[in-house]
Amino acid sequence: MPKTHQTPSNLSENADFIQNKAKFGEKAQFTGVNEHFEPNFNAVLAERCVFGQPPSIQSLLNKEKSSPIEPLDIEILLAHCLNKNRTFLHTWPETQLNPAQLKQFNDLMSQKKQGIPLAYILGYREFWSLEFAVTQHVLIPRHETELLIEMTLELFEKANDAISMVDLGTGSGVIAISIAHERPQFNITATDVSIDALQIAKQNAQQLTSTHINFIQSHWFDALKNQQFNLVISNPPYIEPEDVHLEQGDLRFEPAIALSPKDHGLSAITHIIDHAKEHLYAGGYLILEHGYDQQKSIINLLNQAGYSNIKAYQDLAKVDRAISAQWL
Repeated sequence: MPKTHQTPSNLSENADFIQNKAKFGEKAQFTGVNEHFEPNFNAVLAERCVFGQPPSIQSLLNKEKSSPIEPLDIEILLAHCLNKNRTFLHTWPETQLNPAQLKQFNDLMSQKKQGIPLAYILGYREFWSLEFAVTQHVLIPRHETELLIEMTLELFEKANDAISMVDLGTGSGVIAISIAHERPQFNITATDVSIDALQIAKQNAQQLTSTHINFIQSHWFDALKNQQFNLVISNPPYIEPEDVHLEQGDLRFEPAIALSPKDHGLSAITHIIDHAKEHLYAGGYLILEHGYDQQKSIINLLNQAGYSNIKAYQDLAKVDRAISAQWL
């Protein structure tokens, strides 16, 4: 039997349309119909209905002014959905979102309102001007940790091909990969006890550097028997297990193993200090990130362990953040 030609008038009498009109409301308007009636009427309806004016960038930003989410985070999420930068939002505020972009924005905003960190929602975080993939298996990179890269470049300003280093607890690989980006001639090893973290680090290395990095699953030095380096560097877990901040903000969603040692805040750092001596060449350096109130205690530990040329560093906020020491 030939297909019956349909007009907008007799389409409105179709039972499927009546059902969908009841579902979508009176705002549903036909913008056109197919020349022949198709069995999948819902697909035609979805394709041809317009539900008022599509929202613009400015209207969405205005709508979210009362949101508990920081305006910067809202702009970052909106720019991500549009595949644009934040400058575009303010240059072309009248730009309208298509349905897919609007759905994605609403979905991401819903996650952010649940407290999920922005880096986990987006799946990436910038560090050292590089874009690193991150998941809930790895610590979210902080810009304060960039200080460790600066310290390394300062200590090995005239480095040659013989320099070898190990990044302990590499996580997403930000320290090892950022140094490789600046010093491609370095011989770099990176370890982590988490195989999931190592997979993310390897993925980042493939995307961000041509330098070969030797990734090894290891609990600190356990898998590095008889290996020595010119530099041992680490951003280990150092938050006290009972610290209330672990139950606040982004820390609630990050892997506990990367944030806090089981015993006390200095247990991982103490372990590294005690064992790094066996894995440093004479004249080699140890670089550690630490908590804001731990610097004096770590200096004492380094002195007791026999390290020399101990130097303390502050981050850009003038907070005690890192230490370097030399093994002679």
